[in-house]
Amino acid sequence: MAKYDAYENMLSVLEQAAGKLKLEKNDYEFLKYPERDLKVSLPIKMDDGNIRVFEGFRVQHSSVGGPFKGGVRYHQNVDESEVKALAAWMSFKCAVVGIPYGGGKGGIQVNPRELSKGELERLTRAYAMAISPIVGPQMDIPAPDVNTDGEIMSWMVDTFTKIKRGNQMGSITGKPVALGGSLGRIEATGRGVMFITREILARLGKEVKNVKIAIQGMGNVGGIASCLLSELGANIIAVSDSSCGVYDENGLPVQKIFDYLKQDRKNMLEDYAKKNGLNIIENSELLTCDCDILIPAALENQINSDNAKDIKASIVVEGANGPTTASADKILEDRGILVVPDILANAGGVTCSYFEWVQNLASYYWTEEEVNEKLEQKMVKAFNDVYELSKKNDVSMRMGAYMTAIGKLVEINKIRGVFP
Repeated sequence: MAKYDAYENMLSVLEQAAGKLKLEKNDYEFLKYPERDLKVSLPIKMDDGNIRVFEGFRVQHSSVGGPFKGGVRYHQNVDESEVKALAAWMSFKCAVVGIPYGGGKGGIQVNPRELSKGELERLTRAYAMAISPIVGPQMDIPAPDVNTDGEIMSWMVDTFTKIKRGNQMGSITGKPVALGGSLGRIEATGRGVMFITREILARLGKEVKNVKIAIQGMGNVGGIASCLLSELGANIIAVSDSSCGVYDENGLPVQKIFDYLKQDRKNMLEDYAKKNGLNIIENSELLTCDCDILIPAALENQINSDNAKDIKASIVVEGANGPTTASADKILEDRGILVVPDILANAGGVTCSYFEWVQNLASYYWTEEEVNEKLEQKMVKAFNDVYELSKKNDVSMRMGAYMTAIGKLVEINKIRGVFP
């Protein structure tokens, strides 16, 4: 099997959507190339006194819609192609939900579980210093992503403040509330996945109650989505993290599992499963288990041409970025499996990051109820826009989402013109 290239996968879908919109090449050519692609080397003194050099990236895809916006992930498999694709998906995601941002993304090639807290802080501050010339409230606003959280964002904003000698709260989102973060931000991506799952079921004339759901990933996206969907009455029968998956056809205690995993960065699902006698399964088994809805909420390239034919869910709601390859998408569509795409389904995080940024710039903060209400309004409107467009044009929801986003970005770019 050919090596998966995330950016090539993004380009393939972009070309398809541009064709459906009957765009000329000159209309959308700017979306095929990131505006800036920064690669940095980060020498870090480890606790044992040795120097280890880590590789980091910050890609700024398009500023047509506004300042660059996107998370920073810490993962051993981070590479340039992945970060470029993630930055592009952020451009489309922001356009789909109608917030004034362009797309950016960052990452460091590291397994954070192997580092002490001191090593992790030194690495974070070194990365923040390296990207600081291109970051700021009106330039580029990073946020948490895979294996990063509010504490890591705190180290970043403190570093930016020290370097730039001024208030930099608006340079980072996903911060702790005490440091200018927004109420509801931690839960926002998972809550958005819940809203979108609820809405697609409603469109199909179904209720959330007793629907069987399998969720790959138990971080802030999958973990929170599992808890919120369980509260609505859904039967969460399988979940996983990087250590293993667990399965119970009668439903899992997802709130207890999530609470355990959040107690410590190094807590793993396998440990909880063994302590509590849960049925352990392989990740591949979770993806193909007998369920109504599958929510891949981990990494990209999880549903591919090798396993798409074995997916049993009738609906896939993409909580992760790029979990389904273009080739798998075609297989799922041919099999009549409805896919709600990432650039719609997981847009709750960037939407709430936008709310946090607005509050930072105004120095005026909203209640959690206000945040969640605004988030629901944005997500439901975006869902309705994409669903209606896909039905009108007889295309998949992924194509409908891309057509929505690309149509907006091309229109803005034509109005702005080309400089110089």
